[in-house]
Amino acid sequence: MHAWPASEVPALPGKGRDLRIHDTATGGRITLDPGPVARIYVCGITPYDATHMGHAATYNAFDLVQRVWLDTKRQVHYVQNVTDVDDPLLERAVRDGQDWAELAERETALFREDMTALRMLPPRHYIGAVEAIPGIVPLVERLRDAGAAYDLDGDIYFSVDADPHFGEVSGLDADAMRLLSAERGGDPERPGKKNPLDPMLWMAARPGEPSWDGASLGDGRPGWHIECVAIALDHLGMGFDIQGGGSDLAFPHHEMGASHAQALTGEHPFAQAYVHAGMVGLDGEKMSKSRGNLVFVSALRRDGVDPAAIRLALLSRHYRSDWEWTDQVLADAVERLARWRAAVSRPDGPSADALVEEVREALADDLDSPAALAAVDRWAALQGAEGGTDEGAPGLVSRTVDALLGVAL
Repeated sequence: MHAWPASEVPALPGKGRDLRIHDTATGGRITLDPGPVARIYVCGITPYDATHMGHAATYNAFDLVQRVWLDTKRQVHYVQNVTDVDDPLLERAVRDGQDWAELAERETALFREDMTALRMLPPRHYIGAVEAIPGIVPLVERLRDAGAAYDLDGDIYFSVDADPHFGEVSGLDADAMRLLSAERGGDPERPGKKNPLDPMLWMAARPGEPSWDGASLGDGRPGWHIECVAIALDHLGMGFDIQGGGSDLAFPHHEMGASHAQALTGEHPFAQAYVHAGMVGLDGEKMSKSRGNLVFVSALRRDGVDPAAIRLALLSRHYRSDWEWTDQVLADAVERLARWRAAVSRPDGPSADALVEEVREALADDLDSPAALAAVDRWAALQGAEGGTDEGAPGLVSRTVDALLGVAL
């Protein structure tokens, strides 16, 4: 599966800071020192609807991670999946009378268009669940053969008791896990499971649903968590730098994925840091497909909203915060974009050397994009009030905003 085209990232003078980022597993900030190649895995969409602002906020956060690392003169090995077969996708296809594969292909294409418009840097590997199945099957067989998985009426379940580190990613107790499992795709009430929290690794073929040859597992399709594990292990290996996604993925998805990988390899941890973006709400509720309270990137673009303004709206809130999308958030971003463009359109201005370092420091400090925006605001205000004589300043500000914030002025 192909990703989307990359926008050029301008080179800035000097060198950026190492990233200090909040790790869900430890509950505090850690400083990452990835070496010459930083490795990141971000969980992708289930493509049964267009990209909404919650998606965009999450991918914007991890785009900032890439930009901070690139500014430290590292390479970035970024991997993202697409869950192009799963219950929500199949249910939407049945509801709308569509072929599930065509629905997935169409919505994935729209997601690529939105990511291109928002100037999100693409992953090096963009892998669909379906194309990953040949690599998933042997992992499930290995878990079963090692006693870390078991058969239940033809379905294969992972035993969470097989991983002594289970629970360390989310830090939740068993009762909280059970509640979230029921809400987020698990089946804790199914009779016959060894532990109510055990997740499915391989679902035996159901009538009217797609299935694939699972060798000794029988025909079926993969569970949600093992999909990402197979892709991450194949392309990044154990101990990669960041596992990322929305905060609703900490449990069960990232918890279960870590346990799958750790049981498979005998190594710990699966990722050095588990990084989670907050939820975006609308009208007092979390923005979600099930509630139908969505603001779509593609719809805003069709209405003529500049993608740079959409990106500035996302950047105006800290990535870990839960926040509300409103018309005023977007209006403020449109006004900020106009001020910045006016400021850099002048032939000279106040020195921007300190601004570059302010933006670098803000982003290295747990991706503090509001502080980075405030630094640019101060330069733009000074430009408007006093101007300056540095002919290179407007260009340097434009390159800084482009390289570190992904906003083209």
